[in-house]
Amino acid sequence: MWLRVGPLVMLAFCALVTSRGHAQENNDLDRIPKALQSSPPESTPEQSNAPSLPAPRAHGKYYAEDALTLSSARDGLAVPLPTPAPSDWENRTSLDAADQWTVTRGLTATLSDRFNVTEENGVDVPSQHLIRNDFREGYVTWEPLTRTYLEAGRVNLRDGIALGFNPTDFFKTRTLLDQASLDPSVVREDRLGTLMLRGQSIWSGGSVSVAFAPKLCAPTPITLGVPYGLGAKFDHTNAANRILGSVNFETAGLSPQVLIYHEGSETLIGMNLSRSIGQSVVAYAEWAAGNQPSLIAQSAAYGVRTGTLPADTPLLPPADAADAFRSDLALGASWSSASKVTFNIEYHYHQAGLSRQEERDWFTIGTAQRHLLPVIGELWYIRAFANDQQQPWVQQQLFLRVDWADALIPHLELAAFAFVNLYDGSSLSQLSANYYLSDAWSLGAYASANVGGARSERGSYPQVASLIIQVLRYF
Repeated sequence: MWLRVGPLVMLAFCALVTSRGHAQENNDLDRIPKALQSSPPESTPEQSNAPSLPAPRAHGKYYAEDALTLSSARDGLAVPLPTPAPSDWENRTSLDAADQWTVTRGLTATLSDRFNVTEENGVDVPSQHLIRNDFREGYVTWEPLTRTYLEAGRVNLRDGIALGFNPTDFFKTRTLLDQASLDPSVVREDRLGTLMLRGQSIWSGGSVSVAFAPKLCAPTPITLGVPYGLGAKFDHTNAANRILGSVNFETAGLSPQVLIYHEGSETLIGMNLSRSIGQSVVAYAEWAAGNQPSLIAQSAAYGVRTGTLPADTPLLPPADAADAFRSDLALGASWSSASKVTFNIEYHYHQAGLSRQEERDWFTIGTAQRHLLPVIGELWYIRAFANDQQQPWVQQQLFLRVDWADALIPHLELAAFAFVNLYDGSSLSQLSANYYLSDAWSLGAYASANVGGARSERGSYPQVASLIIQVLRYF
């Protein structure tokens, strides 16, 4: 469905969710190339000059998953959907593999893939069986010099230290996969990587990296949910030439990261900052800015470019079509207790998003012209585009998250989060529970709800609530 509000399908990493409240620690870990973060001791940089290496061995994760989704629809939408209502049940069975191998001294190979078979009730037929393969990552990492790395292949490159919204996570666009959890800290861990070349050098107290992702395909239309089939979906991740450079360093107790990103005619700058306050609190800020159009103008331009919207499409709601210097900001803090509870609060500002008046205009136009399919189609397309780009729909929102490991009993993890629209007070919330029965079995449950008035962001979503039951078997 357009908006991915109800979790249409589930994600295997949900059983592996851990607290990400320590923003400082995450910033430091991001300096280490992905191929080395899960390496065994014999492949770490400090031991790269050892006289010999053991034979290559697998040390990844393999598991089977079954996830059932039940959803309830909302009647009487203020602005009707131009497409059929989403299904009210779905079941996905998946085989998931994520592994890494030492090929030779200083050279590793990494692969991450998931094969899915999905059943759901449909509109035109009672049921349909859909097959999809998610080729998430596949790359090699070479260490020609100590603490200098070159990576080539499909890489899930993640930047940013906030949890709910990452302005500096420039490679997040068009990478969404079906998830059991809507938790953004989970979503960004399990998504499509981008085909790229990346170089990185690490030294005491800092690092520098450059990544280049070439254009392989022309931009393609936004689809209703994740496209099915066995294709690699490079049309999603490599539809433009993109370059990202970043520098990390330590100064005055801070851990700044400065980024410069270029795509097409746009150049954006970004920065991440974090600082520990006492033993339990970490404050952090993430910012990015540059000359760019509003979200309304971006969506209309993309719809015209991909043939989804006609060339003479007006901007609805009316908005300035010119580029302007616009900023994105995520400002937050985390608090961790000795009882393994972590709480995060964040303020999100997305200047390109809809203002309070533009959100009101969206509902006014959609309600008045609810019978004109081209009008409501364009209005809903803005929301689809924002979801596809992983951008907030409105300019200001609040994000709250709490995670409790070993809650009540050992091996039980409870978590909850909420996005709150600061203009209309509506919210998207999720409660989750994961219980680790053994090293081989895990159970999960995820309940989400869209709460708000009929003319609010979350209250106008077609799905009121959903429940997902997940079973994982590790091998």
